[in-house]
Amino acid sequence: QGHHKITYRGIPALKCPFDYVIYQMIIMELQPDVIIEIGTNRGGSALYLADLMNIINHGVVHTIDIKYPSEIVLEHPRIRAFNDAWQGYDISEIKNFSKIMVIDDASHIYEDTLAAIIKFAPLVSKDSYLIVEDGIISELGFSEEYHGGPLKAINEFLEIHKDFIIDNQWCN
Repeated sequence: QGHHKITYRGIPALKCPFDYVIYQMIIMELQPDVIIEIGTNRGGSALYLADLMNIINHGVVHTIDIKYPSEIVLEHPRIRAFNDAWQGYDISEIKNFSKIMVIDDASHIYEDTLAAIIKFAPLVSKDSYLIVEDGIISELGFSEEYHGGPLKAINEFLEIHKDFIIDNQWCN
């Protein structure tokens, strides 16, 4: 329940605090041109990611949900918000970017997660990351509620997409 109380600059962020430390390390190392965040909610994490992009003076965040985030998020010059869900995101939006990182933090339902990562995986640049959040759902006993959840989707995805590997330095 504590993760649901996390905010960034006053905006709900709904993320494990450890994830924020990991994201800043990945962004400093990778220096992506664009981060596609699937699952905006109120936008606290999009704002955090965009502020990290400010620190490295490079890149933008495309944040996707079914509604627009808080006004402060929409006003950030490094954020573009899309409210037509991940299914409606036009992948041509990233045609001018070369280093692309994708974060899936949407519904966590197995079918949704698998479909989203299958759609966005081809966009991820070599030596970048396709991050799927909240695999811990299974370890917390919520697999049934999420039809198997993100871990089931990840495992099935990796069976088919051998060019992706789990980078244990960030998830363990």
